[in-house]
Amino acid sequence: MEPGTLLYDPATSKVGEYQDTAGPYALLRPVGGGREWQADPESLRPATDQERLSAGVRAANNRARTDAPFLVTVPPQPAPDCATCAELAGLRTTAQNERDHSAETDANVLLRKHRSEAHPA
Repeated sequence: MEPGTLLYDPATSKVGEYQDTAGPYALLRPVGGGREWQADPESLRPATDQERLSAGVRAANNRARTDAPFLVTVPPQPAPDCATCAELAGLRTTAQNERDHSAETDANVLLRKHRSEAHPA
C-alpha cells in the first residue's frame, strides 16, 4: 500500500488515509487529519467513491466548525479620550491597510488587554 491511499476499515466503519505499518497493524489517519488508529491490514479495502466523498465532506464540516469561531470576531473598540487606546487602534488600522493580519491580531490582543486593565467595565 502507498502512503496517502484512502482505505475503508470495516472494524471502525471509517475511511482513513494509509500512513505506514507498525508491527502487524496498518496505521490510518482520518481524512482531513487527526489521531491515527491501528487497523488489521487483512480487513482493509480501497474506499469506494461514495465513502471517499463522505469522508471528505465530514472533514470539511469539521474544519468549518473549528475554524469559523476564529474568523468571526468583533474587534475591540477604543475607549473614548484614551491616548493608548487610540494608538493601538491606529496600529490596527495601519496593519489592516498593509494587509498584515498578524500585526492586526497583535494590535487587537494588546487593545483588549489594555481595555481590561485600564477600562474595566
